[in-house]
Amino acid sequence: MGRILLGVVLGIALVPVALLGWFRFGHPPVAVADPPLPQEKQITRVPLGARIDREMVKTPPIMPDEGNLVAGAQIYRDQCAACHGFHGKPSSFGAHMFPPAPSLWEKHHNGNVVGVSDDQPGESYWKVANGIRLTGMPAYKNILTETQMWQVTLLVANADKPLPLAAFDIVSGQQAPAPSAAVATPGAPAKKK
Repeated sequence: MGRILLGVVLGIALVPVALLGWFRFGHPPVAVADPPLPQEKQITRVPLGARIDREMVKTPPIMPDEGNLVAGAQIYRDQCAACHGFHGKPSSFGAHMFPPAPSLWEKHHNGNVVGVSDDQPGESYWKVANGIRLTGMPAYKNILTETQMWQVTLLVANADKPLPLAAFDIVSGQQAPAPSAAVATPGAPAKKK
């Protein structure tokens, strides 16, 4: 009985030692081009989702009106487009990050969802404010004001809807004109009357 118990204790003690040895002298995947660890996506997705669900604000304090969407587009252009791309112009390096930075102006999944427009605005706000560790997504809560974070959040939450022409021009990588008519369809500016 004593030998069995000693074997179990040694076995339990050797697992962390072997794991530490692998991290120290082995070749754990640390480069972006390395394959992910087994179950890595599930290991990180579960606690991230639980924390966002627990902490996210359910109702945005501002409305997605033209002024807020245009302001959000300007913030997006200055802070987000390098990794997440412009409408019709994906980032040159966002797809090569680990995990890849999602293109926030392109359809994905089943072909109906644009960017993160299927997420609750509070979830996107949490990600903008807090960032996501080990992904390249920075925390903006010490860079942007709360209103600015909500403006860019509402912009990406409405990526599948018509945008004001001024906001559309900005997220398309064009110079921002004065605010004008709303866009008739997602991804295309409205015709002027």
